[in-house]
Amino acid sequence: MNIALSSPNRRPGMGRRLSIPVVGMSCASCVGRVERALAALPGASDVAVNLATGRADLILDGDPANVVAAIAGAGYDVPEAVTELSVTGLSCASCVGRVERALGAVQGITSANVNLATGRATVRHAEGTVDPAGLVEAVRAAGYEASPIENGVSEAQADRQEREASGLRSDVIVAASLSAPIVILDMGAHLIPGFGDLVHAQLGMAQAALVQAVLATLVLAWPGRRFFRQGIPALFRGHPDMNALVALGAGAAYSYSLVSILAPWALPPGTAHLYFEASVLIITLILLGRTLEARAKGRTGAAIARLVGLAPTTARVVRDGAEDNVALASLRIGDIVRVRPGERIAADGIVVAGRSFVDESMVTGEAVPVEKGEGDRTVGGTLNTNGSLDLRVDTIGARTVLAQIVAMVQAAQGAKLPIQALVDRVTGWFVPAVIAASVVTFVGWLALGPSPALGFALVNAIAVLIIACPCAMGLATPTSIMVGTGRAARLGVLFRNGTALQALRDAKVVAFDKTGTLTEGRPALTDLVAAQGFEADAVLRLAASLESRSEHPIARSIVEAARERGLTLLSPDRFEAVPGYGIEGEIGGQSIGVGARRHMQKLGIAVTDLAEAADRMEAEGKSPLHIAIDGRLAGLVAVSDPIKPGAAEAVSALREQGLVVAMVTGDAQGVASAVAARLGIAEIAAEVLPGGKVEAVKALRARFGPVAFVGDGINDAPALAEAEIGLAIGTGTDIAVESADVVLMSGALSGIVSAIGLSRAVMRNIAQNLFWAFAYNVALIPVAAGLLHVVGGPSLSPILAAGAMALSSVFVLANALRLRRAGADA
Repeated sequence: MNIALSSPNRRPGMGRRLSIPVVGMSCASCVGRVERALAALPGASDVAVNLATGRADLILDGDPANVVAAIAGAGYDVPEAVTELSVTGLSCASCVGRVERALGAVQGITSANVNLATGRATVRHAEGTVDPAGLVEAVRAAGYEASPIENGVSEAQADRQEREASGLRSDVIVAASLSAPIVILDMGAHLIPGFGDLVHAQLGMAQAALVQAVLATLVLAWPGRRFFRQGIPALFRGHPDMNALVALGAGAAYSYSLVSILAPWALPPGTAHLYFEASVLIITLILLGRTLEARAKGRTGAAIARLVGLAPTTARVVRDGAEDNVALASLRIGDIVRVRPGERIAADGIVVAGRSFVDESMVTGEAVPVEKGEGDRTVGGTLNTNGSLDLRVDTIGARTVLAQIVAMVQAAQGAKLPIQALVDRVTGWFVPAVIAASVVTFVGWLALGPSPALGFALVNAIAVLIIACPCAMGLATPTSIMVGTGRAARLGVLFRNGTALQALRDAKVVAFDKTGTLTEGRPALTDLVAAQGFEADAVLRLAASLESRSEHPIARSIVEAARERGLTLLSPDRFEAVPGYGIEGEIGGQSIGVGARRHMQKLGIAVTDLAEAADRMEAEGKSPLHIAIDGRLAGLVAVSDPIKPGAAEAVSALREQGLVVAMVTGDAQGVASAVAARLGIAEIAAEVLPGGKVEAVKALRARFGPVAFVGDGINDAPALAEAEIGLAIGTGTDIAVESADVVLMSGALSGIVSAIGLSRAVMRNIAQNLFWAFAYNVALIPVAAGLLHVVGGPSLSPILAAGAMALSSVFVLANALRLRRAGADA
C-alpha cells in the first residue's frame, strides 16, 4: 500500500508534498548538496531546502524512503519519528500480526509494533515521510479501526476500552438470557424426568425446535454479531483470526440445526439433529471469557491510569497577591503556584516560600516524606502533607517528571521481548492450521466414523475450531510486561524498554560506581595536613580558590571547608581540569595543582614527605588529595564520602541471589579496598580513569558473563552503554538518562534488588504463560478432534471446548496479575 494515496497533501498527477527535517546542514553548500540529491530522484519536483528551518520541501511521486536514502547519501540525516495509534478490534495474536503487516507495508515505515494487551501500535519512520491518516487507513483496510494517540496518553482509548467492556457485559447478559431457554428445551429431558413428555404435550417437538431456532437466531444476530462482523471478512481476505474460528464453529452448528428443521430431507437419514444449544453456548461462554479478559486487561493497565491520575486538573496560581484557579494545561513557566496541606503539587518547580514535608513515593518508591523548603525542587503529582508551599513553575508539558515517567512506562509496556519473535512466527500460521485441522477432522470422521457419521464429524470439527486459542498466545508476553513494569514504577524502578526486563534477568555481575552510587555523593573534608614550610590555612585557601571553578563534589567539599574557616577565596587567573587526575591553574602569580597521587607524578612533584599520611587516610576509607604550590608539595587534604544507608544490605542481597558484585572507581586502591571491605565486595577495579570504566566492564564480562552496571547515568554514560544492562541511580528530577536501560528513581540501593527481582519474576511469569498457551493447544486440539474416542474414551463437546478456550485467556491474564504483588523478593 502506498501511504501517499491517502494523503490530503497529494496533488493529482503530481505526487505528494513532503516536508522533511534535515540534520547536519551548516552552510549554503550543504543546502545545494541536498537539493541536488533530491532533484535527481525520479518523480521529484519543486525541491526547496531551507537552511534556517533545517527542512527540505518537495513534491514526490514515489517512495518517501528514497528521499531519506538520498539525504543520507549526501551526508546528512533525517531524524526518526514515532507515531502511536490506538487500535480497536484486536482479539488475538493473528490480529496483531495482520495489523503489523499492514502498517509495515506503508511506504516510509521502518518498523511497526502492535501490542494486543494495550491495543496500541507504535510505528517508527523518518520524520515527515508518513501521514498518520494513511496509517489509520492502512489499519482500516486490514479490518480494524485506529486513531492517533497524542502526547502519549489517550483518554479516548480509555473511554473506548470502558465502552467495550460495558458492551461485552451487556452482550453476555443478553446471550445468557436467550440461551437459557434453548438449553432447558434441549437438555431438560436428559436432566429432569418427564420434562420431555411435558414439552411434547404443551408445545410439540416441531414448535419446540422452532422456538430454539428463533432464540438461537437472536443470540447469533445480536450478542454474537461481533464474531461474524469481524471474522467473516477476515476469512474472505485470507487472513482468518479468532473471530473467524468462533464464527465458523457457531455458524456451522446453527446452520446444520436450521437445515435439520427446515429441510431434513437434504440430510442423510438419521442425521437431522439439533445443535442450537452448542451454537449459543459457544457464543455465551466466549463472550464471558472476553468480559473477564477485558476486566483483567483494565487491571493490567492500572499503573498508567494511576500515574496519569496523580496530576491535579487545576492549579492555584498567585497573581498580584490574589489566588486564581487555572487549568493545569494553562500553566506557564514562571507562574507562582500555591499548594495547601493535603493537596497534590501541581507542577515541577522550585520552592520560593514555605516549608512542608512532601510524599514523593509515586516517584521514588520511598514512603517517608521529604522535607521541602526554599530552593528545593518539587515534582508535579507528589503529595504535600502538612505545610503550605509556594513554588515557581520551571517545567511544563511532556518534559515534566510525571509525563516522562508515564512515557517511559508506556514505552516499556509496548515493547516486544526477543522471545516474542517465536510467538509471532507460530501465531502467523496458527489459525489457518486450526481451520485445516478442523477440515481434516470433519472429512476423517465422515469417512471413518460410526454411522450416522455426519453429525459426529460436525461436532468434532466444531470442537477443533473452538478449542484453539491464539488469544492466550498473544496475551502471554505483553500482559506480564504491562503488570511487571507497572509494579516496578510503583517501587521507583523505571524500565526504559521492555527488553531491559529480559537482559537484567540474564546478568551475572552487578558492577557499581562508588561515588554517588554506593556512597552519598556528598563528601566532607576530614583532614588537612600542611607540608613543612607551609601554613595550613594558606594552603587550604589556595586549593579552595582553585577548586571553586570545579563542579566536582569533592571540590565543593573543599570550598565549603574553607568558608567554614572564614577564609576569603581568591579569583584564579587560570584554571584547567585534567579528567581522571585533578586540576591546575594560577592564582596571584602562583602555580597551583590539586589532585590524586598520579597527578603529582604527572607534574613531576615528589610526594614522599606525606606518603605515610596519605596511606593512613586511604586505609581509613578517605580520599587523599595532594596540593602543590609552585612545583612543591604544600599539603594534603582528605575527604570522606559516607556510605549510603542500606548499601551493605543491598550488596548482601545481590550476593545471595548468586550474583557477582563488583566496584569500579577512580579512587585510590586503598580507599576502594576500605569501602569494599565494609560492604562485602570482593571484586574491585580502582584508580580507573573515566575512559577505563568501559575496559573494566569488558574485563568483568570476560570473567563472569553479562554485566549490569550501576552508576549516576551521566559521568558513567560510556560504562552504562557498554554493559548489557545499565542502571542509573537518580532522583525524581533526573529520569531521562539516555544511556541507561533502567532508572532507579530513589537513591536507595534496594531499588537494584527490586529491579532484578522483578526482572526474574516477569520472565518466569512469561515462561509460565507461554507454556500454558502452547501446551493447552498441543494437548487439547487432538482431544477435540476425537483422539480419545478412537481409544474408547469420550468426545469433547463444542460447549466444553468454548469454556476451555475462554478459561485459557483468563488464566494467562490472572497469572500475569500476580506480578502486582511482586517486589524485591520476587
